[in-house]
Amino acid sequence: MTSKTWFVTGGAGFIGGNFVLDAIGQDVRIVNLDLLTYAGNPDTLASLRGNPAHVFVEGDIGDRELVAGLLKEYRPDAIVNFAAESHVDRSIDGPAAFVQTNVVGTLGLLECARDYWRALPEQERGGFRFLHVSTDEVYGSLGAEGRFTETTPYAPNSPYSASKAASDHLVRAFHHTYGLPTLTTNCSNNYGPYQFPEKLIPLVIAKAAAGDAIPVYGDGRNVRDWLYVKDHCSAIRRVLEAGRIGETYNVGGNAERENIVVVETICRLLDERLPREDGKARGEQITFVRDRPGHDRRYAIDTTKISRELGWSPSLGFEEGIAQTVDWYLHNHAWTTRILDGAYRLERLGEGEAA
Repeated sequence: MTSKTWFVTGGAGFIGGNFVLDAIGQDVRIVNLDLLTYAGNPDTLASLRGNPAHVFVEGDIGDRELVAGLLKEYRPDAIVNFAAESHVDRSIDGPAAFVQTNVVGTLGLLECARDYWRALPEQERGGFRFLHVSTDEVYGSLGAEGRFTETTPYAPNSPYSASKAASDHLVRAFHHTYGLPTLTTNCSNNYGPYQFPEKLIPLVIAKAAAGDAIPVYGDGRNVRDWLYVKDHCSAIRRVLEAGRIGETYNVGGNAERENIVVVETICRLLDERLPREDGKARGEQITFVRDRPGHDRRYAIDTTKISRELGWSPSLGFEEGIAQTVDWYLHNHAWTTRILDGAYRLERLGEGEAA
């Protein structure tokens, strides 16, 4: 018997799927709600098939009747909201879907959570938590110096980040207006196993391994702070366990890298593990393409608060994490092929990074 039940939304996606896999091993039952859009992949959860600690439900966080019914049936101790449209390029092409999921969907989930929490017996109400997983992109773009803190003013620059900023504000408002015991985490760029291959790192691995041109936006000097997904999952569990109600915690990897450095690192690792038949270096496949609109120049996370208050810090440095990630994709080529077959072929993936 598991001691806790967590209601996880978006638990077949990249970060959500890794979180579910890790949580099942922590004596937790997971009720996993995912709409299985193009980036949601049930194959990520294949190892949990038949496991009574994992209840999977295909559905939308905006379906209030469904959500309310699941909360009533399974009586979770916490809700962890990963459900989101998250690809910047897609938000530029079609922002309405991002508003629908990230804003309207989050509002529906919050209202169901509030009503469920209010109906709990008093002795259970105090232990309930609603944790909203968000992004550092809500803060906008940094200059050459400084890092985002939890008090950095919001200044989103893409439809995606604007929709996430709106959802963050709704979570804050539900705490201050209704008393809902909320927590918010704002993370830097994640990487690791099971990431949909339109994002920078799995895209570069796939393109480089296939011998295709590797497109990089602009001059490639945009900077991101890279966080290994397993470390992110451990941070979320720690915030659930000990975070102060109503607070926000920034989660970063302390690993700032220019995009071109990330790409060159992947090329070098692949040259070591999978040399080209012609003996040439994969760095020759790098191609610079026109920058995308509104491309933020630099993100960096200050992790002082979560480190000081909760004792969390990333366990894996970038060099070790990116090597493990390259190895995972090379050893799990069938996973990448299946998810592409269910969405669209590699040659149709967006150019450059998707941070």
